[in-house]
Amino acid sequence: MLVEISKVGKQEASVVSSLDIAETFGKEHFHVLRDIRELECSVEFRQSNFGLSYYVNEQNKNQPMYYVTRDGFTILAMGYTGEKAMRFKEAYIKQFNAMERALQGKLVEREKGIAVRNSLTKALQQSTENDRMHGHAYSTYTNCIYKVLFGMNANQLREHFKISKKDSIRDCFSAEELSMVQSMERMISGLVDCGWGYEQIKTFISENNVKKIA
Repeated sequence: MLVEISKVGKQEASVVSSLDIAETFGKEHFHVLRDIRELECSVEFRQSNFGLSYYVNEQNKNQPMYYVTRDGFTILAMGYTGEKAMRFKEAYIKQFNAMERALQGKLVEREKGIAVRNSLTKALQQSTENDRMHGHAYSTYTNCIYKVLFGMNANQLREHFKISKKDSIRDCFSAEELSMVQSMERMISGLVDCGWGYEQIKTFISENNVKKIA
């Protein structure tokens, strides 16, 4: 059994795949797909709790599957009876609870990160740095932070993580890495407020960053 984080509808949620449900409950996958499609739920509930996706089978062909939220799983699994099925349902619910706590923590940290970035952006806008860098001060300082911590700029990190420009690099960082980035952003905000310039700040954080991330 595996509960994970995925996007269903317009939001991230803790989900389980229909493939995993089929394997866990000892059912054929096409039977689980049938059960999902035959649920007499509203269109709104279906769209919010059953995300249609695809997987590649052994014949290298795309086949349909669903990512199912906790609420969707609860409705679907009502029809799965027996002592063994009940144990599986209890185990799934425990995993959903744990994953939702982790997701909530992730959302809180994301909000903190946005506040830190906004603070740095505001500090740069109120200084002469943004004008001097023709509106590119934030990206320049961010690249400096990445180079100091990871030895790579933003473009190189995207290549490293194999993500596009539409994807967020920060979603690829561990909790420790993200904390290091945010700590350095807070420090730079303070230095900019004190009137320090880019070269001075770059030298300072390069020489004083004792914990580089490999």
